[in-house]
Amino acid sequence: MRDVHVGFNDLKVKEAFEALKSGKSADPEIYKAINHAIDTLKADPECGIKIPRNLIPERYEKYDVDNLWKIDLPRAWRLIYTLKGDEIAILAIILEWMDHKNYERRFGY
Repeated sequence: MRDVHVGFNDLKVKEAFEALKSGKSADPEIYKAINHAIDTLKADPECGIKIPRNLIPERYEKYDVDNLWKIDLPRAWRLIYTLKGDEIAILAIILEWMDHKNYERRFGY
């Protein structure tokens, strides 16, 4: 069985996550839901819904993404992540989260 690690795409995404905890951008419900998603990803990195390759927006090309997953959060928010791995470990990389309106706009629904 391979080790599973969960991380953020970059420092900005990690800081945005921490800002959900308290401060101007505070949203304790979404913060808690993302924390829960992180725990779930550690147990099963494929727990989300896989987004078909032909529906992956071009904006994710800069992250060298060849797979994209989403986890539904409360209030119709979506957590977007990708998986990278080898024979030893799997890394679930959180790219972003967004409300449903922005999700629909980003994915062209």
